[in-house]
Amino acid sequence: MSPTDPFGLESTHCFIAGRWKPSNSTETMPLLNPSTGEPLCFVAKANAVDIDHAVDAANTAMQLGWGRASADDRGRVLKKLAVLVLKHLDLLAEIEALDVGKPLKQARADAIALARYCDFYASATEKLQAQTNMAKDGSKVQILRDPQGVTGHLVAWNYPMQLIGRSVCAALAAGNACVVKPSEEACLGVLVFAELAARAGLPSGVLNVLPGLDSELNAVLFSHHGIQHQDPRLQPYPYQRLSTIPEQTGKSAQIVFEDADLDAAMGFLVNAGIQNAGQSSTTASRIFVQKGVCQRLTGMLIERYAQLQVGPAINDLDVGPLISAEQQESFKESLELGADLNNAATGSLNESASGNGFYGLPTLFADVSPQHKLARQDVFGPLQLVIPFEDEDEVLSVNNELGHRPALSVWTSNTERQMRMANALRAVQVLVNDYVASEDVELPFESVKRSGHGREKGFEALFGYTNLKTVSIPNQNH
Repeated sequence: MSPTDPFGLESTHCFIAGRWKPSNSTETMPLLNPSTGEPLCFVAKANAVDIDHAVDAANTAMQLGWGRASADDRGRVLKKLAVLVLKHLDLLAEIEALDVGKPLKQARADAIALARYCDFYASATEKLQAQTNMAKDGSKVQILRDPQGVTGHLVAWNYPMQLIGRSVCAALAAGNACVVKPSEEACLGVLVFAELAARAGLPSGVLNVLPGLDSELNAVLFSHHGIQHQDPRLQPYPYQRLSTIPEQTGKSAQIVFEDADLDAAMGFLVNAGIQNAGQSSTTASRIFVQKGVCQRLTGMLIERYAQLQVGPAINDLDVGPLISAEQQESFKESLELGADLNNAATGSLNESASGNGFYGLPTLFADVSPQHKLARQDVFGPLQLVIPFEDEDEVLSVNNELGHRPALSVWTSNTERQMRMANALRAVQVLVNDYVASEDVELPFESVKRSGHGREKGFEALFGYTNLKTVSIPNQNH
């Protein structure tokens, strides 16, 4: 099996009604390898008619009983899917690396996370069983969670395997049928997921995947009359932006106090800025450092940055390429905003890197004012700023004024300060002496304001794909 033709699947086809079908447009489009700038393979260029067919197939699947299937039956399929993902872990990691441009170790972690989502939601189906209560008059009341029906999903390019786990697995576990539009920048992993789901026994039409241009399909999917519920990622921002900004970021930050263990923090501080080449809402592009340790920590960061190697994803170096030439250009423009700053350090391009790849060197700026235009801009790329601060009140004020952050990390040995900061900071996630932005699939993640819209992960996502129904049965003795 080749990573560009996994399982012998028809990558130039759509996956509709349980099988591979040529697009109604009969057109294909190149899927570029970010590490080389060359086509990795060709995929279908679906159109609105294909979406109609996919929605019809999904509605038929609902009518044939997927929505009424028992929790055990749905859970059994998702359990088998988790096993298949783990069985093909190496292949899936290679596909994700080639498709997205992230180093193999990061791609492998994403594939493992996908298996964990499948397994978690397989077990979580039992939580959707009816709750039975007795009313004051003796009536029996049942509270049911019904599937919403056909759900529409966008899968962004920066974390395809994690995102199908977060949204599609939750929707399937709740008994919905899904129509999925992966990003035009990275869709191969989502196509492979559809093939694995069919092999796991998912009935025909329950999962449909349509590669194609974001500008042509996203709005059609969002507005389609046959879809009962849209993934939150379909809703908050103009469709033309979703191809280049998969998550409205409100970028994250780390806060380092003078009493922090700097040696323990170092690996987390840098990794949080270069993970997936900085293309995530949880990229900690800002490092706030209390002035008493700022000089020392900056020196440590400079030393680490000088060691960073950038190159092809498959070589498994520190940093891979950006997703596209457009993203590369956007990153260059962001760096130009820091022309007046102290460019403290950059990583280096490995000799294995192709001149046509979409590379951006990880860059560290030191001694940056929190009011600087670059400190207030959300940059999708491997960029970090060291921002000095005096005290707790100052750093709280600056971070909260910037708005709700997807993730904020606090490094301090003072337990009272840990709790004060955790309670006062405006963020979806606050991590203390750590920066693994909630990789646990069980823990909910709520996107708010600039971070996006909707709840993902955990039971919150599962319940979000259901409709509540209250059934009251009178007391027959009255």
